[in-house]
Parts: sequence; structure tokens; C-alpha cells
Amino acid sequence: MAENDTGGAPASAEPKATGYSWYVLSVLVVVYILNFIDRQIVSILAVDIKADLGLTDADMGFLGGAAFAVFYALFGIPLGRLADNWSRVKLLSIGLALWSTMTALSGFAYNQLSLSLARMGVGVGEATASPTAYSLISDYFPKRQKATALAIYSSGLYLGGGVSLFIGALIVETWNNAYPTSGPMGLVGWQAAFLAVGIPGLIVALWVATLREPVRGAMDGVATPGSPTPFRQFGKDLSMIVPPLTLIGAAQRGTTALAINIGFAAAIAAFAWWMISLTGNVPQWSAVGLGYYAVFSWACTLRAHDPATFRLIWGTPAFICTTLGYGLVSLAAYALGFWSAPYAETVLGLPKQELALILGANGALSGFIGVIAGGWMADTLRKRNPAGRILMIIFGVVAPIVPIWVGYTTENATLFYTMNFLAGMLGAAALGAAAATTQDLVLPRMRGTATAAFFLGTTLVGLSFGPYMVGQISDLAGTIVNGKPVGDLRTGILSLIGVAPVALGLLLYAYRAVPQAEATIAERAAAAEGGR
Repeated sequence: MAENDTGGAPASAEPKATGYSWYVLSVLVVVYILNFIDRQIVSILAVDIKADLGLTDADMGFLGGAAFAVFYALFGIPLGRLADNWSRVKLLSIGLALWSTMTALSGFAYNQLSLSLARMGVGVGEATASPTAYSLISDYFPKRQKATALAIYSSGLYLGGGVSLFIGALIVETWNNAYPTSGPMGLVGWQAAFLAVGIPGLIVALWVATLREPVRGAMDGVATPGSPTPFRQFGKDLSMIVPPLTLIGAAQRGTTALAINIGFAAAIAAFAWWMISLTGNVPQWSAVGLGYYAVFSWACTLRAHDPATFRLIWGTPAFICTTLGYGLVSLAAYALGFWSAPYAETVLGLPKQELALILGANGALSGFIGVIAGGWMADTLRKRNPAGRILMIIFGVVAPIVPIWVGYTTENATLFYTMNFLAGMLGAAALGAAAATTQDLVLPRMRGTATAAFFLGTTLVGLSFGPYMVGQISDLAGTIVNGKPVGDLRTGILSLIGVAPVALGLLLYAYRAVPQAEATIAERAAAAEGGR
């Protein structure tokens, strides 16, 4: 009787998660913790970086958002496809080594440009993490446990984000006390912090390389082999997003495709120029324009070469609305995650070490509780209602509104910490539900690509705009004190509430559309392939 790598169970038996499945999940959680330490440590260092490099709140919003997010999202596309065709374990270990190296190199940055380039490199490396992890989890856990397993994995987001505040503040304070002017190699505290959190990732990368690669699709009863030439496909996918190769690819599909590509490029360039003229922020809108143009080029190429995958992702309104709806939830979450520490330090006047300890613990605990409870509740609702998981995403939109308003209008530190905890916990409840929904709307061979598309929403919508939007509004609402601009972070953060109605509308549509979309996956994929 046939057996598979997920535990040696008979092929005819109901698939089950094994002890090794949970071991793999625990390793992936550690990786995700490192992922978010390296990603979020900029938050606790923001005040020091801003003062040292002479930056504005909008500049810091770019460094904490689009500088990382655009490259994370774009390289997630070809790397997600590579995860569908090559060893996910090898890809994850290489990616971890890359982003850890680039985090360490951030410690040698000396201006906005050099720090931006290092953060872009971190984004490229981290783009390997979730496509590989989501795909591995889907092959180590059966569908009935998928949201729970993905929620446990996602807890690394909150644990890493929380730990990053504590570690960053501790290193900065210790280093600056030991070296009041500058330390070895002329490094100051925030630079030492980048080095300290980046180097350990190289060791964990070796640990990841020891994991076993499971049979792709085994848990679904549809074993799906990878491509015999994965890197040839990866090269093609990479050319879909890198201008001017995108124009060559469009020309190969015909003059109409080339004209559409050039027309969209011109439209997005005009929009970016307009936004630059309004805000004066060249890096933000250049990066965003590049990102959206590259995504458009990729989607057009995917439609031509893999119509089934295109149909189930870009051609499925349920997938798009779920992704964008959760993307707006993540917009608020990323903004709060980045700006809560600088807000507490500059607006409430709280000492860095205290706020880092409390906000770090708050973020880790609230996110962990929220994402685990939300994942379990999403699976429970899914048993009763095919669209039940969408209700948890809607909850993640509505529930944090009051805590955000109260927490960021009070002058009381205890109330601020409490409301920040509640906002984080309630918003985190949506993640497992959104991730599991998008995975269930595609075929097993498409999961890495679907994950990349899902993270386009959380990054190009959430991370690209959340931190920047708060910083830009803070600058616009700020005043001049002693000849220097001082931002209004309170107004910037409260503006996040304005995205809730849009997210709610998208998710209400998804609630109605998901059951039918999930029930017709095979038929729609076959129809797309037959129509080539």
C-alpha cells in the first residue's frame, strides 16, 4: 500500500499531521520570528535614525514601509513560483541567509540611500519566507487544521515584532552608554542593533536546511511533482517584473500586449509624478509606481502562460476581495506596529527602554493570542459556513476601531498600553482566516503563487502605505518648532480608522462570493486551460 513523506499513513486513510509536522511548524515559527525582528526593528530605532540622518516622518514611513515592501512583494512573485517548482526547504534556507546578511549590512548605512538599499535587500530575501512556509504547511497539515497551523506560523509575526522592540532598545541603550560618541568602526547604537539581530539568522539558515521536503499535494491526495527545469521558469518569471525586460516579454505576446503594457507604464508614471509633486517624496512614489507596474506586467504574462493560475487568482473576485480586504486590515496593523513606539517616545514622553519592554510584550502577547484564537475560531466557523472564515476577517476590521481611537487620544500611559494591546489582539484575529481562505481558492500546484499574490495585498497595500500614510499625514498636520518641523503623529495614526469602511465593503462581497468560488475551482481551472 502506498505511503507518503507526511507520516507513512496508507494513501487511502484520512491524512493526519504527525509529530514531525509539528516540529517543522515550530522551526518555521522561529524563522518567521527572525523575519519580523529584522523587518520591524526599524520601529524602535526610528527616533534615533531620524535624528542621526536628518529625516522626516514621511521619510521614516518610507523606510519602514515601501523601501522593504515593494521589493518583498515583487520578488515574492518569482520566488513564489520557484517554491511551486523547486525544493522549498533549500529556497527558505538561502532566503534566510540573504535577508540576515542584508540586515547586518544595514548597520553600516550612513544616509537614507544606503539604508534604503539595504532594506530593499532585506525585502528580497524575506520574499522567500511565506511562499515556502505556506506551501510546506499545506503539505504537512490536512485542510481541517490548515487555518490553525497557518495561525500558529503567523504568530511569529507578532512574537518577532514584539521582541524586536525590546532587543533594539536594549542594544541602543547599552551601546550608547558604552560609547557616548561612537563605537568601534564609528558605529552608533542603532547601527549596532542591526548587526546584532542580523548575524544569528545565518545560523538558523543551517538549521532550516536540515528539514525534510514533503510530497507536494500529498495532504490533498493529489501528488504534484515540481518542474524539471525550475530555474528556467524562475528566470522567465523574474523577467516579468524587471523593466525593461517586461517590454520585451510584452512584445513577444504581440503588438496589442506591448501597447497595453506601455500604456499602463505611462499611466502609472504620470500618477507617480503627480503624487511626487503633491508630497515631494520621490522614493516613496517611485517605489510604489515600480511595484504596481511590475505586478501588472506579471499578471499579464501569467494570463498568457498559465491561464488556469491566472483565472483562480486574478480572475476570481472572491480571491481579490479577500486579499484587498485583509490588505487594509494589515495597513492599520503595520502602521501601528511601526509608529506606536515612536509615538509613545515623542508624544507621550515615555522612556525608550520602558516603552520597548511593554509594547514589545504587548505586541507579542496580543498578536499571539489574537492570531491563534482567530485561526481556531475561523476553522470552527468554516465547519458551519463555507464563508465562515470571512467573518473573522470582518471582525479584524471592525473590532480594533474603538481601541485605536481611545488609545491614541489619551494622555494616560496605562490606558495607551491597554488599548494598544486590545487593538493588536483584535486585528490579529483576521490573519489565519485570510491566509487559509486564499489557499483554499486555488489548486495545490498554485499555492506558492497564490501566497505571493496574497502578500501583494498585505505589502503593496498594507506595508507600502500604512507606515508612510501615517508619516505623511503627520508631516502635513505638524507645526514648526524652533525652526524645525515637528510632526503630528496622533492625527496620522487616527487617520487609519478611515480605511475601515472600504475594507468592510470588500469583505462583505467576499463573504457572498467565496462558497461558489471554492466549489468551482477544478471546473474554472479546466475551462481556462481549455480556452487557451
